[in-house]
Amino acid sequence: MSVGRIRYDWQQAEIRAVYDTPLLELIYQAASVHRQFHNSQQIQVCKLISIKTGGCPEDCSYCAQSSRYQTEVKPQALLDKQTVVEIAQNAKQKGVSRVCMGAAWREVRDNSQFDRVLEMVKDVTDMGLEVCCTLGMLSTEQAKKLETAGLYAYNHNLDTSSDYYSTIITTRTYGDRLNTIENVRQTNVTVCSGGILGLGESIDDRVAMLQTLATLNPHPESVPINILSQVEGTPLEDQPDVPIWDILRMIATARIVMPTSDVRLSAGRARLSQVEQALCFMAGANSIFSSDDNKMLTVTTPCPDYDADQEMLNLLGLEMRPPAKRPNFVATNS
Repeated sequence: MSVGRIRYDWQQAEIRAVYDTPLLELIYQAASVHRQFHNSQQIQVCKLISIKTGGCPEDCSYCAQSSRYQTEVKPQALLDKQTVVEIAQNAKQKGVSRVCMGAAWREVRDNSQFDRVLEMVKDVTDMGLEVCCTLGMLSTEQAKKLETAGLYAYNHNLDTSSDYYSTIITTRTYGDRLNTIENVRQTNVTVCSGGILGLGESIDDRVAMLQTLATLNPHPESVPINILSQVEGTPLEDQPDVPIWDILRMIATARIVMPTSDVRLSAGRARLSQVEQALCFMAGANSIFSSDDNKMLTVTTPCPDYDADQEMLNLLGLEMRPPAKRPNFVATNS
């Protein structure tokens, strides 16, 4: 088995063997790969903004924003551009280099709301920040419009394995998700795609999801590893917490099979101690989401704030990574 080499032909049994490596050896191997392809002293700090909250027609069993479930999230209209710009400016002042905009849509529609999102993307990009969007399914033409606006990345998670997927979601297929990723690949926009731990999936489901991602050519530039936030009112509200050991194995395995990708310690980080987060960084995670309001996307997903994260990074001797240089992107005034 090759470690520290970029490849796109990973077999599921090979990835399972990586996942099952004795934990300390696995972390050591992942840390070695991480240092080969990344600056281990840098962590990218991201800010996620819910630009349109709640009222989503889909039935994702984990999601507080589905209109099918009674949760504490209340539907809100698309934010105005100035509000988004102000949130982004505050984030930039705190060292954030990537702003992600999420809208609770099933798919992008060619209408005035999408036009407003394009304006948001352009204005935040012009601030010198990386901009990521997660807006649901989109066509190649819509991806090209986002590219023209200056979008750096598009997030579209697989969530879990293809076999387990229909247990969690019935309103969109696995193929739909892969198709959106392929549409993004018709542009220079980078791909952000990962999954969620704690949905009731097996280890083989986790490995199968990683295999799907690791056999995409190229690999997603970003791979978020989310930990389920159990939301009251959703079908998964009583799921048990994911052990830290499982989180470490998933991060380390993702690092080894996709060496050049950013592995993002995403939702659910708030329940991890500083020591546990340090182990995640050792295992290859090199990005976190921080906040100004102690929530990651909605009130149901707690998130550490900028000051707490700065304190942790200082304690660990880590620095915030600046925005990526983007030679292939030219924001236009159109």
